[in-house]
Amino acid sequence: MARISLDPPRTLLVRLAEWYSRRTYGKVLDPVHALAHHPGVLTADARFERSIARWDKLDPGLKALALMATSAAIGCSWCLDFGYWESRRHGMDHRKLQEVPIWRQSDVYTPLERDVMEYAEAVTATPPTVDDTLVDRLREHLGEAELVELTAMVGVENLRSRINTALGLTSQGFKDTCDIPVPN
Repeated sequence: MARISLDPPRTLLVRLAEWYSRRTYGKVLDPVHALAHHPGVLTADARFERSIARWDKLDPGLKALALMATSAAIGCSWCLDFGYWESRRHGMDHRKLQEVPIWRQSDVYTPLERDVMEYAEAVTATPPTVDDTLVDRLREHLGEAELVELTAMVGVENLRSRINTALGLTSQGFKDTCDIPVPN
């Protein structure tokens, strides 16, 4: 259960944010309602997210795995739920997404994907446990710009996941609408 009311004051900003969320995602995101209690935070978050959406150096599949590995390391069920749904909408393999929490035991990932998830966990650790060998492997495969974007995206997901987890936001049911059930 959320630790903050998901029924913010009904201002023009909140109504606009709700409209955008419904139009883009089919429903109002719980983080929108949570952040709406502080209009300055909601506005800054919206600007920040719009800016981040334009970053395009890193492969989208690698970015998705990094975000989900970060969310899993922090334990943000809202972020995992939404991340799964968002990545499936963009055509990512559901098995790769489902197995992120157990990626070390899974056989569905390439060596580069494993390095990206290991890096996401290392950046997320407190304090960070990033080592030079891993960074060298990533730099060799990705290049400098992609490595910087990967690092920044892991930092961004830390912000999102930690806010959502601290405010008690949990799965909003996005994943449930992703996959067609297998007939019995």
